[in-house]
Amino acid sequence: MAEPDPAVVAIARDAEWLAHRYDPAHDAIHFRRTPREQHRTATFLTDEYLAAAGAPAVIRRADAMAAAPGTAPVHFIFHSAFCCSTMLARAFDIPGKAMGLKEPAILHDLVGWGHRGGAPQQVAAVLDDTLTLLARPFGAGESVIIKPSNVVNAMAPAMLAMRPGAHALLLYAPLRDYLNSIARKGMVGRLWVRDLLVKQLQDRLVDFGFGGEDYLRHTDLQAAAIGWLTQHALFARLAERFGDRVRSLDSVAVTRRSRDVVEKLADHFGAEFDGAAVDAVVAGPAFTRHSKSEASFGPAERLAEQRRADEIHGDEIEKVALWTETVAERFGVPLVPGSALLA
Repeated sequence: MAEPDPAVVAIARDAEWLAHRYDPAHDAIHFRRTPREQHRTATFLTDEYLAAAGAPAVIRRADAMAAAPGTAPVHFIFHSAFCCSTMLARAFDIPGKAMGLKEPAILHDLVGWGHRGGAPQQVAAVLDDTLTLLARPFGAGESVIIKPSNVVNAMAPAMLAMRPGAHALLLYAPLRDYLNSIARKGMVGRLWVRDLLVKQLQDRLVDFGFGGEDYLRHTDLQAAAIGWLTQHALFARLAERFGDRVRSLDSVAVTRRSRDVVEKLADHFGAEFDGAAVDAVVAGPAFTRHSKSEASFGPAERLAEQRRADEIHGDEIEKVALWTETVAERFGVPLVPGSALLA
């Protein structure tokens, strides 16, 4: 048997080489050198935010896996979007304790591959290897907390099944807060929710009795609400299937009970945080600066944003929320998932 290429071994065993993209045509992983500081400053682990990371190292998947080391404990933050998920992933960037990965693009690649006709068994095999490559720790004793894009949520059952030791947080914004977020993002937000709904339909996650023409008749905020409700139905199934391995949390608690959230979530993820570590996280940039702009941002600024949007869109938001609650009741979808993180 040929000796493994030392260059491949060096990359496969170094967490600074992020498993960034997957090329199904060549069954190859694109690794990009991404030091911890760049993880810290990048909003998401996507091409847009890693432009300065340099050219990728392209390695056949089989070669990368042959050289890969043992992996760290891995856990997940699955979310419904616009619910402080990036904030929590940033909070778990604690050397010696944990590292949060914010929406790795490679997981999005696997979703796209499946939508383009990738065989489910092949996609699952690559997903398993991808989780191994993402779970390489930066330091001894660290857990890896993966926060996928919410487009990846359809793969959440498979990801938890592949990693029996993994725990997950199911994070969501309350319905009216979610609709408020979409409304204040204008056309960009409204296009985004329609694109999400298309992907959820491709994943066969949407089952609320509507046909194709019905979706065309829905307003933008109704499309947003169906996407939100689809994720809540999925979260309910995850809570039922995986029991104590999953916990749910709403974004209001993240900002109003930050210390309790960090303490309980650290315990859920098996990270040993003492009181001083919890205090440092809550006082740090994850909870005091906007996750996208880095501007000073706290609960007061968040509430002011919501109130401004309610002044303009409040009537529409309330009507769509009442409609959504009717749909949820008819199809037995809980608006508040079970398995709450906080009592």
